[in-house]
Amino acid sequence: MTCAPQPWLSVVIPIKDERDNLETLTQQLTTVLGNLEQSRHAPFEIVYVDDGSTDGSSALLDEIHRRTSVVRVLHLDHNHGQTAAFDAGFRHAGGVLIATLDGDLQYDPADLATLLPLTNDYDMVCGYRQQRMDSVVRRLSSRIANRARNALLHDGVRDTGCSLKILRRRVIERLPLFRNMHRFFPALARMHGFSVIEAPVQHFPRVCGHSKYGIGNRLFAGLYDLMAVRWMQRRCLRYNIVPGPSPGRQERQGHASGSVPEPPDTTQAPPSADTPQQPHLS
Repeated sequence: MTCAPQPWLSVVIPIKDERDNLETLTQQLTTVLGNLEQSRHAPFEIVYVDDGSTDGSSALLDEIHRRTSVVRVLHLDHNHGQTAAFDAGFRHAGGVLIATLDGDLQYDPADLATLLPLTNDYDMVCGYRQQRMDSVVRRLSSRIANRARNALLHDGVRDTGCSLKILRRRVIERLPLFRNMHRFFPALARMHGFSVIEAPVQHFPRVCGHSKYGIGNRLFAGLYDLMAVRWMQRRCLRYNIVPGPSPGRQERQGHASGSVPEPPDTTQAPPSADTPQQPHLS
C-alpha cells in the first residue's frame, strides 16, 4: 500500500458567509498554484474551513470539494471565529508550507508566487497591503491598532491584518492559539525565535459579501488581546541544550545496573467536557 505524497503547500482559508466568492476564489487558486514549478513535483491542497456559515456557503463548499480534487472542506459546528477556523485548518493541513488567505477576494492569489521565494530564507513571510481598499473607519482602526501593537510588542510588522501569509510547518506547530490570536501570528512566531519578513501585495475592494469586523471587534478587542500577547512574550520559555553526556545513555546504564523502569500507563482517561470536538471533515 502506497501513501499519498505530502502536499508542498496547503492554503488554509476560513469561510463565513462568502458564498458568492467561492467559485471565483477556487478557480483563481487552482490556476495560480497549478502553474507553479513546485506543483509539477508534488501536489498542493486548498483547505476551506466553514466557520458556521448560514448563506449557503456550506453546501457550495461540499459541491466544490466533490468536483475539485485539491479542495478539502472542514465544517465547524457553529461560528467560533477566525482563529478557531485557522487552528482547525492547521491541524488538518498536510503541506510542508502553510499559506493563509481570506475568502473575500480582496487579495490576489497570484501574490503567493511573490511571497514563495522568500520562504527559502525566512520562516514566515507576511504580505502587507501597499494601498488598502477599505473604508476610512477600517483603515483608521487598523492604523491605531498596528501602532499600539508595534509600540508594545516590537514585532516590526506594519500590517498584521493582512491575511496573506506563508509559514513553515514548524512555525505552525509552535504557535499558541487562543481566541483572536490570528492578529498576532508574526509576534508569536518571533517570540519563539522564528524569522519573519514582509513583502508588498495587492488589495482590492470587496465586491460580494460584507466584512465581519468593525471598530468594536477589531480595535478594542485587538488592544485587549495585545496585553495577553505581551504577557506571553515575557514568560515564553527560551533555552538551549548545552553539549554534555547523553541522558539516554545514562538512563540505559541505570537500567543495566538493576534499576527497572515503571511500565507506561496505557489506560486512557475519559474525555472531559472541556475537550474540543473535532470538525467534520469532507
